[in-house]
Amino acid sequence: MKILDWYILKRYLFTFLMMLLLFIPIAIMVHMAEKIGKIIDSDAGFNEIAEYLLNFTIYFANLLFPLFLFLSVIFFTSKLANNTEVVAFLSSGVSFSRFLRPYLIGATIIAICALILGMFLAPKASKGYNEFRYKYLSRNKKIQDTKDVYRRITDNDIIYISSFDPKSKRGQNFALEHFKDNRLEYKVFANSLRYKEEDTTFVLNGYYKRVYDSLGNVTVEQKSKINVRFSFDVDDLTPVNYIAETKLYHELVDFIDKEKARGSSNIGRYEVVKYKKWSLPVSVFILTIIAVAVSSIKRRGGMGVNLAFGITIAMIYVFFDKIFGVMAEQSNFDPIIAVWFPNIIFGILAIYLLYNAKR
Repeated sequence: MKILDWYILKRYLFTFLMMLLLFIPIAIMVHMAEKIGKIIDSDAGFNEIAEYLLNFTIYFANLLFPLFLFLSVIFFTSKLANNTEVVAFLSSGVSFSRFLRPYLIGATIIAICALILGMFLAPKASKGYNEFRYKYLSRNKKIQDTKDVYRRITDNDIIYISSFDPKSKRGQNFALEHFKDNRLEYKVFANSLRYKEEDTTFVLNGYYKRVYDSLGNVTVEQKSKINVRFSFDVDDLTPVNYIAETKLYHELVDFIDKEKARGSSNIGRYEVVKYKKWSLPVSVFILTIIAVAVSSIKRRGGMGVNLAFGITIAMIYVFFDKIFGVMAEQSNFDPIIAVWFPNIIFGILAIYLLYNAKR
């Protein structure tokens, strides 16, 4: 690697790290200013709050990873252009493609970091961040489906609960149907259901069971109260809305497969999370190319024009990402199209800007 490559690569990585160190404390202070009242009123301890802020930092960094990178490349490349260093590089016989190489090497390093962050670190941070947020800061906000829960809980069992309280782990009007070889073997009904954590059993009140044999005969079993251990856990009844964000990639893939079999209505939301783990590293390359193509030209307005143009592009990217993500979560819009559409559009823009920059 030549001196030019090292020079640009070091500036690339250093500016990106400085951008993170600059914006993350600002985000923490803004967030604390907004939530400080609720945090003080809560009974959270110092260790819980400190862990929450650490998780918030990782969560926030993962969320805005490409934008920090985009602005940092715009910033330091504009400085190179204003100091006529870009002109000097290109005048020495270096082609624009060769000039772009250290940027792509830096983008590869950042993309690998983004991939590791999204696959392994961000899920754990997201779990701690959301648990604290819903426990202390958003106590009245609904995070689970608690009415008319209908799910295929295993390959053979389908359940229904008219209402379920996640805090007390109690439900009303419970029904379970068990199938074997596409034949209904038995049905279980209960007026109410309660989960006992100490022995992982369910207490059914007003228990009623109908067993069907192969000849069509029916046997009825009825009790006022009974303890039953099912093949599913209480968390399988009504998973929290943010559960996909808290799972490692291989866990997320298995979870989505199970939820599809259970007929979950949140598959779009889960698949958006899965596809974003791959689209985020790709966006690093696209935004890097756009940033270099835009900021490598010395403009009359100086660095301010490039930064303004860069911030505009960044906001448009975030707008597309959020709009299509919500469409996939709230409708039948294909999640893979929703996640990759911003990258496709901005990828075309990157090719166009790169072509013009070479000219």
